[in-house]
Amino acid sequence: MEINVDENVHFQALNRIVRESKDSDITISGCVGQRYIADGLSGKRIVINGVPGNALGAYMNGCEVIVHGNVQEATGDTMNGGKIIVYGSAGDATGYAMRGGRIYIRDNTGYRAGIHMKAYMDFKPAIVIGGRAGSFLGEYQAGGVIVVLGQNTDGLPIINNFCGTGMHGGVMYLRCDNIPRSLPRQIVTERKWGADIAELCELVRDWCNYFPEYDAEKLLAHNFFVLTPNSANPYKQMYTNN
Repeated sequence: MEINVDENVHFQALNRIVRESKDSDITISGCVGQRYIADGLSGKRIVINGVPGNALGAYMNGCEVIVHGNVQEATGDTMNGGKIIVYGSAGDATGYAMRGGRIYIRDNTGYRAGIHMKAYMDFKPAIVIGGRAGSFLGEYQAGGVIVVLGQNTDGLPIINNFCGTGMHGGVMYLRCDNIPRSLPRQIVTERKWGADIAELCELVRDWCNYFPEYDAEKLLAHNFFVLTPNSANPYKQMYTNN
């Protein structure tokens, strides 16, 4: 099923068509900021040509959503399952509180990607970012995996400030030569060779299936900084000494 929209199509009308369609394969063309697409849905493959609005795939349970363009804020908010693949960049709070599924971004993300991300029962969410991430990456992360590959950054750092603030679970893999500055003290950092990390290899190879201009083995043949929380005292830096 193909749906052609423009700025005059209200997001509620578009979402009603998507929800009520018996087709499992839907293409939306001309998308210009319509919000909440694929929210809470499962069992559909949705291709979006254009720029969807906030909360794309929120509470999504098993769709595959492919976006040929950028996405706005809160993509994958509290997502439970499925995949969101973005052939562009993402706004702030990508993967907010997601607890399952995968979000693959070809280029960059804004602030607070992966904030409050958590593992839930047997679900382990993952965000893979091809370029760089804004400040507060993984803020209060409680579970899941965040990968930043640092491609096409024009010499800029692959993350901005305050990465991992309040992190108390999960793991981040940062592909870079030098340890990022301004990491909080509750973060434990270890340098590893990418190809030696099985979990990372599987994610990067899957990400490259969607973005074949990148070679997974070349990406993995590099140092990664592995960030995990200090489980002994994860919030030590937040308190003063008595």
